[in-house]
Amino acid sequence: MSPAGRWQPLSLVFLLGMGMASGDVSCPSGCSCRYLEVNCTGQQLQEFPAAIPLDTRQLILAANNVSYLPAMELSFLADLVYLDCRKNLLGDDLDFTFIGVVKLVYLDLSFNNLTQVTFSTFSQLLSLVVLKISDNPNLVAIEKDAFANNTWLRHLDVSRTGLTFLDASTVQDLPNLRLLGLSDNLWHCNCSFLDFITWMTESSVHFPDADNITCYTPEALRALKMPAAEVQLHSSCQTHLHKQDYIFLCFIGFCIFFAGTVVAWLAGICAVIYQVHSSKEEEEEEEKDAVT
Repeated sequence: MSPAGRWQPLSLVFLLGMGMASGDVSCPSGCSCRYLEVNCTGQQLQEFPAAIPLDTRQLILAANNVSYLPAMELSFLADLVYLDCRKNLLGDDLDFTFIGVVKLVYLDLSFNNLTQVTFSTFSQLLSLVVLKISDNPNLVAIEKDAFANNTWLRHLDVSRTGLTFLDASTVQDLPNLRLLGLSDNLWHCNCSFLDFITWMTESSVHFPDADNITCYTPEALRALKMPAAEVQLHSSCQTHLHKQDYIFLCFIGFCIFFAGTVVAWLAGICAVIYQVHSSKEEEEEEEKDAVT
């Protein structure tokens, strides 16, 4: 056999080995896969897809019917940095869902059914830079420390949700925040919301679509933009005393005056008694000296 003939089986084995190695990279059914990216957009998926390559960096699950993200399966994707889950049916409890994808930089959960965001929802995502949770109409609560661990967050979008209130400390303690979407929410502009409005007007953060960041309630402030609402609230939230308050203050003042008078009277009586007692003792001592 010629040397070339001897090398043919070895070459075939090598090529087959390379083919098997490249074939080891699986791809979920219906999805398209390329280097480090899996795209399952619009595949009508009902659940998180199986057989995602473990080295995936970018996963796109947009426009499906996924209602649950399994924390265990996600944790296998330890190198994931980009996750797009917009336009799905995700809702209710997402706490600790992302505990295994700590390298995540971009997360889009917009157009879902989220109801709340707690400290445990995103606290493991220490590298998160972009978070989109807009267009979740049932999102009515974000805890004040919800983003306490997301100090690298630069872009946060909570537009078009069911939010009526947001604590100022929720966002003002994010040192790298540059863009905050707040438009088309049902903001309740009362005295409790004044601190947040003041932070908005004084902050260097950019608020896109600022013309649609308006008060929804109370009726007197409806459709009022935040700078104008701040002026109104500053005047109306100052301390105003009602008739009952004045009566109560007068009563307290009278009680204090009466108590002071009684104490002074008692102190005076005690002083007089002490003086009389001292005088008697002196007189008795003088009488004793005269007798002796």
